[in-house]
Amino acid sequence: MHTPRIALVWQIMIGLLAGIAIGALLHQLPESRPWLVDNLLQPAGDIFIKLMKMIVVPIVFACMVVGIAGHGDGKSLGRIGARSLGYFFCITTLAIIVGLVLGNLLKPGAGTELSSLHAASITLPTSSGAGHSLGQIIVGIIPDNVISAMAQGSLLSVLFFAVMFGLGVARLPAERKDPVIALLRGVSDAMFKVTSMIMAYSPIGVFGMIAVTVANFGFGSLLPLAKLIMVSYVSIAFFVLVVLNLVARLCGINLFALMRHIKDELILAFSTASSASVMPQLMKKLETYGVSPSLVSFVVPVGYSFNLDGASLFLGIGTLFVAQLYGIDLSLGDQALLVVTMVLTSKGAAGVPGFMFVILSATLASAGLPLEGIAFIAGVYRLMEMPTTALNVLGNALAPLVIAKWEGRDAKATHEPSAKNVPSR
Repeated sequence: MHTPRIALVWQIMIGLLAGIAIGALLHQLPESRPWLVDNLLQPAGDIFIKLMKMIVVPIVFACMVVGIAGHGDGKSLGRIGARSLGYFFCITTLAIIVGLVLGNLLKPGAGTELSSLHAASITLPTSSGAGHSLGQIIVGIIPDNVISAMAQGSLLSVLFFAVMFGLGVARLPAERKDPVIALLRGVSDAMFKVTSMIMAYSPIGVFGMIAVTVANFGFGSLLPLAKLIMVSYVSIAFFVLVVLNLVARLCGINLFALMRHIKDELILAFSTASSASVMPQLMKKLETYGVSPSLVSFVVPVGYSFNLDGASLFLGIGTLFVAQLYGIDLSLGDQALLVVTMVLTSKGAAGVPGFMFVILSATLASAGLPLEGIAFIAGVYRLMEMPTTALNVLGNALAPLVIAKWEGRDAKATHEPSAKNVPSR
């Protein structure tokens, strides 16, 4: 007789709640906190993120080459690429505008006393958000050294090389092409098995990460910024229920059926605040949902750099929060110019925790707003990064279904999958 196994989604929720409880306890025990955080909790979370980042590049490369060499051609790939980028720019621009509109209406920074805020120290990643012109983004996609790009986890560069390599393999005679495709298909299948193994560890990783956050900051630091946190959650809920739901309905897609199908990935992204941690499993889930593997393996990795709906939404809210906090009035013209700036600065961002500060700092600098405002957000940003990351993942799950609809490949993509289609863990 088999003992019933707790579903992964509930394991993650248990890890999340246990982490909050342990973190709250440790916050009251400052003498014990440093050792436990440095030696147990932080490593537990870091191990999970590193494990997931470890497998992303092999999966993206193998899936992309197999998709192009085994199914696609240069002409259809160019059409899919153009449609994907067009969709990404439209939806992220819309997210920025929604963030600015709701920021103006709800005024997250109004009435907040600077003296009540706690400034947290932040360290920006070395890749600066400055210089994100369209030309530099395009040039930056092409790798000088593909091995170096893989080592650094530069998804767009890896994807560019995979596309070129896949087109090259597609032009080989069958006796040379087939063994290459079979090898990479085997690599892809094996990496998805590795993903299932790593996912078994995910509740422990979630427990460690959330415990560290609560232990370090506690709940007292949240109160002065409660309005900003509330506005962020309300805005994200509005964007999902109104904007993404409308886009889905226009394309004949049931957004809530999709959310049920990827609920594990959404909860994991919410808990870890890292969209990279769910990419492999998300790609597999979208394939079981009925989207062609070649389309998933192209649209999802590109979307991870160009289709950050949650990050784009928070850019508008965060920028207005800093402006309102310091009593700086931004005219309609200033905000229109900000939209253009944000559209560029939000592209090419890494799907890792904390990178939002780079984008926000570039935006504030371009608007002449005080960069010190970021330090006030940093202490509680984790609570806002969690829903924005989940929104990033949902946006990138919807995108392949929309592109599939435009491509006429949506025969199965709009239906609720049966239980037998869901991959076993």
